[in-house]
Amino acid sequence: MNKRKRAGHDTASTDSNKKILLETAPKLSPNGTSEDFHGQRSIQVITGSYDKVLHGFIATLPSDLGSEASSSDQIEFSDNFLFNAHSSAIRSLAISPPPTHEGHHTSEKLILATGGTDERINLYHLSSCLPDDPTKKLSKSFPALQSQSLQNPKNKELGSLLHHDLSVNVLHFPSRSKLLSAGDDNTIAISRTRDWTVLSTIKAPIPKVAGRPSGDPTAPHGGAPSGVNDFAVHPSQKLMISVGKGERCMRLWNLVTGKKAGVLNFEKELVRSVGESKWSRGEGRKVRWNSRGNEFAVVFERGVVVFGMNSEPKRTIVPEPPTKLHQLHFLECLESDHDTREFIAISSEDGRILIYSSQIDRPDKDLTVTEGTIQPAKCRLIGYLGGRQQGVIGRIKDFVCLETTSPTTHESHAKIFVGAGSDGVVRLWHVKDRDLLDACQAAQPDLLDSNAEALKDGTETEASGMKDGQVSTGSQVGRLLGSYETGNRITCMTAFKLQQARGKPQDQSDGEKEEDEDDEEEEEFEGFDSSSE
Repeated sequence: MNKRKRAGHDTASTDSNKKILLETAPKLSPNGTSEDFHGQRSIQVITGSYDKVLHGFIATLPSDLGSEASSSDQIEFSDNFLFNAHSSAIRSLAISPPPTHEGHHTSEKLILATGGTDERINLYHLSSCLPDDPTKKLSKSFPALQSQSLQNPKNKELGSLLHHDLSVNVLHFPSRSKLLSAGDDNTIAISRTRDWTVLSTIKAPIPKVAGRPSGDPTAPHGGAPSGVNDFAVHPSQKLMISVGKGERCMRLWNLVTGKKAGVLNFEKELVRSVGESKWSRGEGRKVRWNSRGNEFAVVFERGVVVFGMNSEPKRTIVPEPPTKLHQLHFLECLESDHDTREFIAISSEDGRILIYSSQIDRPDKDLTVTEGTIQPAKCRLIGYLGGRQQGVIGRIKDFVCLETTSPTTHESHAKIFVGAGSDGVVRLWHVKDRDLLDACQAAQPDLLDSNAEALKDGTETEASGMKDGQVSTGSQVGRLLGSYETGNRITCMTAFKLQQARGKPQDQSDGEKEEDEDDEEEEEFEGFDSSSE
């Protein structure tokens, strides 16, 4: 990408070896959030696409999102950057976590990592904060987008990593000091962000070719589909679970030693119960830990299985009507002063983000016995976002859930869902925590059991209005704030909230500041040890 020239009287340095990539927007508020003169908040959204394009823009939201008035005309979008980041499709994105130290200055920079089918991992530095003086911002328009851009010289390109031999499928920052990457070469690499040294490479076994025809076109000559589909690091950063192509199992890795800790095969009955057919590969597509670290979920093509710490299946999710699934995240809502309720959000092929209750309200209904085998209970559908009612008919390939805090209590009271589809549209929804809790309370287990009995008898219930052969599909929760057309077929997406810039001590240079931070962050990652290279 050619470096853009700064306009007018800008005297900032322009290093020939680094490119200014990103731009920022509205004014800052005194309470630490990014707000303009009208009390608005800003979210940085970054998308990757099949078309090799890395596209970033800022969504500016009103601070008061609790009103029922239509806000589609209040949300504003401002493009940041648009360029070909890879020579082929972009498969994954990752953002390093923000600094957590309080009481002294830390770096405002985040690291953006992008992975594609060209075997490269591109790295960028971008600021998590808006400029110190947004009134001096410079504006210019993109020829393709015909919109304004606001430059930030703190955002620059770092370089590329080339330690993978095939497509890079997954990227993840467990902390600010480590980057984990996995690809179709069946390797999971751990890199140190301070000098980008590869500390170790975990090699996953290549699946066997048992029962596959010799002329199978889905795999290389004489081989079978291979590669790591996804991995998830435990909140303690000492364990990791991975799922791969062509394998009906998941693997547990010890990040302290960098070695395999175990393998759990998926039972045929369990895989069939979540919609996998006899001829499907039955492989895990996605895997996620919850925030407490006591459960994890494995996403299959048309269903989800939630496992406990003993690796026993506890609950399953099978959407109705049947549809393919693409992404999953665990959510938490504050139910009382000390209790939280957990939910599972899943994006689907039919343009919905389905929200299920992850907790079991009736332990006696946890397991069911069918033909002598114990089947895990099914999670209850609370509601969904999108769908044909809101004109979303294409698949939602990826989504992110961001917490918003109350201006009075400073506690999480609502969520912003940012969903991106293969049709190139990015949509934002606002969902109150109270709405999720009320919807969960409305879907009482006793009511569902009575509806199920009525369905068996072929009758219609007054509570649900369902007839024989119909299944409750939940209702809309939250409301659509706005949508933005990117013009590209989106494959992956990430987003974060822009924060207020912290003051830099006058007696500390940028180089010394970043070096001190690297030393501190090196102590944070308690999992993988560089001594086990």
